[in-house]
Amino acid sequence: MGVRKWLEAPAADVSAPRRPSVNMLRGAVTRVTTPLLPDDFLHLANPLWSARELRGKVVEVRAETSDSATLVIKPGWGFNFDYQPGQYIGIGILVDGRFHWRSYSLTSPPSRDHKLITIAVKAMPEGRLSSHLINGVPAGTVVRLAAPQGNFALPEPPPAKILFLTAGSGITPVMAMLRAMVRRGTLPDVVHVHSAPTEQDVMFGEELVALHDAHPEFVSYVQHTRSGGRFKLADLDELFPDWRERQTWACGPVEMLDEVEKKWTDEGLVGSLHTERFTISRADMSGQGGTVTFAKSDRSAELDGATTLLEGGENEGVQMPFGCRMGICQTCVAPLLSGHVRDLRSGREHGEGERIQTCVSVAAGDCTIDL
Repeated sequence: MGVRKWLEAPAADVSAPRRPSVNMLRGAVTRVTTPLLPDDFLHLANPLWSARELRGKVVEVRAETSDSATLVIKPGWGFNFDYQPGQYIGIGILVDGRFHWRSYSLTSPPSRDHKLITIAVKAMPEGRLSSHLINGVPAGTVVRLAAPQGNFALPEPPPAKILFLTAGSGITPVMAMLRAMVRRGTLPDVVHVHSAPTEQDVMFGEELVALHDAHPEFVSYVQHTRSGGRFKLADLDELFPDWRERQTWACGPVEMLDEVEKKWTDEGLVGSLHTERFTISRADMSGQGGTVTFAKSDRSAELDGATTLLEGGENEGVQMPFGCRMGICQTCVAPLLSGHVRDLRSGREHGEGERIQTCVSVAAGDCTIDL
């Protein structure tokens, strides 16, 4: 029994196969190949066979608009296809010898059968990685993946009446929800209001039209902001008078979400609103800044109250761990040795001895970080 337990012990902490017999074999091979792990040999045969980390292979890069594309990815061993529509994944790709991580919403519905996932990426003016993913990633590229997560998700079964409010790339998690409901045959009474500068800028535009034409219970309303201006929430009463009866999912720019949250709060409908923010607003945060010392790197920087610790450290050449850069994945967490910092999202101050997220924290006076 002792030998059996020794053999069955997982070869790695993550992505262990569900079948005990397979894990027993991997465990045995691990121990007779030490210091090399089976992954060191399996990687030569297939780079997706890894129990140390989640990996995926880019199968196709498909243009959506002039500045956005869908990436079709085949995940490797250990990926969980039972994610919820609306969740996101982390993707890490090697650029100029360094892995860069970002989080993107899954646009594919959950499916154990197809074994493929999709994300949609929109190139941003300051987004080097997003532009690289759209224009510089050939089919066959192996990427690192982080497991699906997030609370901006569609329940099963879905509510009887739904309102989606999206703008720009905020449509991406909603597409996963729509596709999932269509695949399951559970599309209820759905109204989708989407904003984009022009018709050519609407991601998944043809698919939205097709869904609108094929499903009488689905209404797609697209606002072209360059010609028609921004969509006004006050127009909901005229266009969709029953909007207060609907469970609402909203995703888009910070300004849009601020307006949505205020209106739903004023209407007493906060309990029916679900939002997803892709960026952190700094407009209302006025931390005083200070001298930030990076103890292990023996460097310091004078930062204002809007520059994150992550950005400040990178500018000084400090090796700063990071992932999503949005306060979600926890990759950037580090101990605060002294002083205080402020969280850009909540305004909460953190003090000495606490672990902080450098990507969403700014200096609130002089402070020292264990990096």
